[in-house]
Amino acid sequence: MGVQGLTGFVEERGVFFTELRVRDTKLVIDGSSLYHRLCFAPDADFRRGGDYGAFAAAVRDFFGVLRACGVAPFVVLDGGRGAEDRKLPTLRGRAAEQLRAAHGLSRGAGGCLLPLLTREAFVQALGRLGVPFVQCFAEADREIAGLANRWGCPVLSLDSDFFVFDLAGGYCPLSHFQWQSVRAAAEPQGCYVPARCFSADRFCRHFGPLSKELLPLFAVMNGNDFIGLEALEAFFSKVRLPRGCAAGRGGKHLRLQGLLHWLAQFADPAEAVDNVLKYLKKHQREEIRELLYTSMEDYAPSDVNLEDFFQKGCYESEAARKADVPQWVFDALAKGKLAPFVINALILRSTFLRVQVENMQRPSAHSTALPIRQVIYGLLLRVSHGAEDASPCKQTNELPIVCEFDRCQKTLKKTFVQAASLPSDFCDDRFPLDKLMEVPVSCRQMLLLDTLGVKMSFLEPIPSHLQLAVAVTCYWIRCSEPKVKLNQLKALLLVIVSGELQRITDDPDPTVLPAEDDSVAYNEFLKWKEKKLQNNDFDLDASHSFCQWQCCLQMGFYLNQLLGTPLSEPDLSRLYTGTLVHRLYQELKSAPSVENLFVFSPKMAQLYLVLLNTVKS
Repeated sequence: MGVQGLTGFVEERGVFFTELRVRDTKLVIDGSSLYHRLCFAPDADFRRGGDYGAFAAAVRDFFGVLRACGVAPFVVLDGGRGAEDRKLPTLRGRAAEQLRAAHGLSRGAGGCLLPLLTREAFVQALGRLGVPFVQCFAEADREIAGLANRWGCPVLSLDSDFFVFDLAGGYCPLSHFQWQSVRAAAEPQGCYVPARCFSADRFCRHFGPLSKELLPLFAVMNGNDFIGLEALEAFFSKVRLPRGCAAGRGGKHLRLQGLLHWLAQFADPAEAVDNVLKYLKKHQREEIRELLYTSMEDYAPSDVNLEDFFQKGCYESEAARKADVPQWVFDALAKGKLAPFVINALILRSTFLRVQVENMQRPSAHSTALPIRQVIYGLLLRVSHGAEDASPCKQTNELPIVCEFDRCQKTLKKTFVQAASLPSDFCDDRFPLDKLMEVPVSCRQMLLLDTLGVKMSFLEPIPSHLQLAVAVTCYWIRCSEPKVKLNQLKALLLVIVSGELQRITDDPDPTVLPAEDDSVAYNEFLKWKEKKLQNNDFDLDASHSFCQWQCCLQMGFYLNQLLGTPLSEPDLSRLYTGTLVHRLYQELKSAPSVENLFVFSPKMAQLYLVLLNTVKS
């Protein structure tokens, strides 16, 4: 969510903030805002698909600072779009903006674009660090506000809706949370994070005084993610706002300021709404009244008690009960073991496929992973195989349809995709979706590997934590159009090996004697990385191919999660570094000897050959 223009308006007038020393407190963190903030670092590369290792290091450093200051973080993530799907127009608008940003980046312009697997890398990092987190059933804002008020602690976010919620412990915008400038205090309490906290009391005193109860109406009338201004244009065109702030005169902030002063004359939302409706035609009034009251409820306390989740692991939601989601799906979603993509496909039969920096003249990179998505849809929507003697036509008519929003050249299009028909094991009436985990794990693993076109015997020489990534890579080689070039494959596998080398160097197994040649190989690798690039050209076709691999990996992840992880999840922070894979691809073309980058470590050289031979076979 977000209130149009409110962040800029508040920031322009710094008087609404108080200085805050954040230490020895609970802190409720808006997970989506945090991972965007950490990902959009000033030196980040957004053209080459994401550097998940650097991102995971930033996440680790951030929570390390909080721990040093005695801050107990609780991260709350958005879930799906919700059964009513009220944000669909806003989400379509954002997807179109991301598409424009991706196109600009593909042509060498600046801009920011969240790498495809950032959310997954963030959830993995939280798990490794032991940071408590929950993923909500739908939008998280009301649940964040409810938890913070229960504990009387601040909210950390970048969402302007938190200027509107009545928060007992205040709202700290991430833009004013100076976690990289921790200060040591002379007094015994120790170090703290300098921050600024928004004061709703100061804000309301400045305009009137304005009742805090009227802030939700102000947000709704000004326009947020759920309601546009169109419905209220008649009001703004007729009303005389204080200080000459009529519509169209002096820009958005003047209107915003005038609306606040105008609302200040009313005692409560009911009186204000009655006065708004006087400016509308009679036949519109009841519809707009209902729209305003419904939208104001988005700022009311949530019925979900997240304290129960963090204390007992119990997440109860009326919305989820109404949506009739199987309990195990609901629990897995809350624990971050299923992605919002899955819940949207299940409840709405509608999904958004996020754009990357691709060749816009080619089909979307997501088209490569379509058969994997169709199996996910088949599992969620329980497609029956049909009787043996059923005609193909009859079977096709029974297949559920999912609406996908994806790129078609430089525009956002929706396409309707049929779910896959599943093997008989998964169509048995004994195993509907709510009993999917009762299907033998061997059958679930077989469905995953059959979808990726790989036999388990091929994967046996591969370390278990890399088997899913290798299976996905085999699928990518087989299904990509245009075909993957050998040097693209080699570059990708060399990056995976570099991640393994870093893993055994940074986090050595205490039961295994460290090999000196691994340390030598790692130091040589670091020296190579520090060398100046001979060629830093951006190859859009190679980028498109690596985007296809990330799309396949994302859907391989989601299918594996939905099947109860029959294969181990690879650590994304060790698996893909976009700047490195692009550099290796360029160097392999001009200096094939870079393939011997890990020659000083026989173990890593052997791993590279095993990966290469497995995928090529």
